[in-house]
Amino acid sequence: MSGKQQRHEGQLGLAAVWAIAVGGMVGGGIFSTLGVVISSAGHWAALSFVLGGLVAYATGHSLAALTVAKDEAGGIYTFLRDLKFTRLARWSAWVLLAGYVLTCAVYAYTFGAYLGQALGGPAWLPPAMASGVILAMTAINLRGAGQAAGVEIAIVAIKLAILAALAAFGLSQFEVEKLSIAQQPGLIGIVIGAASVFMAYEGFELVAYDYDEMKDRKRVMRRIMPLAIGSAALIYVLVALAVPMLTGTQAVISDGEVALSRAGQAALGTPGLIAVTIAAALSTASAINATLFSSARLAREVARDGALPSALRRENAEGSPYWAVLLLAAGALALAVMGGLSGLVSGASVVFLLVFGTLNALAVKENVGRRWITLPGTVLAFGALAVLLLHMLGVM
Repeated sequence: MSGKQQRHEGQLGLAAVWAIAVGGMVGGGIFSTLGVVISSAGHWAALSFVLGGLVAYATGHSLAALTVAKDEAGGIYTFLRDLKFTRLARWSAWVLLAGYVLTCAVYAYTFGAYLGQALGGPAWLPPAMASGVILAMTAINLRGAGQAAGVEIAIVAIKLAILAALAAFGLSQFEVEKLSIAQQPGLIGIVIGAASVFMAYEGFELVAYDYDEMKDRKRVMRRIMPLAIGSAALIYVLVALAVPMLTGTQAVISDGEVALSRAGQAALGTPGLIAVTIAAALSTASAINATLFSSARLAREVARDGALPSALRRENAEGSPYWAVLLLAAGALALAVMGGLSGLVSGASVVFLLVFGTLNALAVKENVGRRWITLPGTVLAFGALAVLLLHMLGVM
């Protein structure tokens, strides 16, 4: 099926595309990585999220400009392919798909961890719930774009409302002194914090894979990046400022991936714990939904070019690339049940900084978008990548 033949199928309006982008970003990241940012950046943690947001915005601007200029779906894969970097294009597709499988597994693992902690069930309960959410989101994706997008809008609206309420409650008790930690990092900690959790901004690029399924695609693509990335950055900054007000900064670091649950409990007792657990469950579920939805369409496009098995291009009656959805979900389910993904999660930020830096560099090379955005985006992404690698090696 050619790109032109697909174009009549466009079902996704601005709200649906916004939900997919925000759902892809505000997944497990803010729930499991807040302590990491604070331990690296101290009282500048919110600024780390601002810096990460600036890199994400520049990359989103570059991605939108390249997509509209090429007028086709596929993201970095199609850009590299069209520039005749065939081997590099195939490598980028494989790396991204592996990253998305890992990302879905991490989201599912977080889903199970939060519910398991709230319910206090047996040891098998978290992995069982992780498996269940992947199976549920797979079923929704097999129903096609309209079903997946409708669920995504509802989930994103609910989880953002809960996070906003938690942020408002914490900020109502704001005191600068509560942001301090015992050993305050230097300003380089801001960069280390932003780079270490850059995976929290991974997700906005998913909409490039859905370009052919958008209504008024060029207009939506131009508008979506500042809206979606701005929404994610705002909620990250507010939560980073608010949660330490409720539990104390050291508690956020020591509580790890359940820090927001503790904050909800500190704010409103058991109802607060339940509300934040619901937000975590919805966040991770919507991130799985958005990632499966869009990465399956990437796999379909790559398969059409012969770089992946032809079975991945097959669609069901609802227009869903069902083999791609099923295989991606199966890989994520296996990893989620295995658990112990912390080392690979740390490497995910390296992968996405590398990919996003390359996207900005391609925009500069092709002279699309505003150079005063794309050029600094290139420098910031590769600079953050270098800092993160040095930090991982123990140099800084």
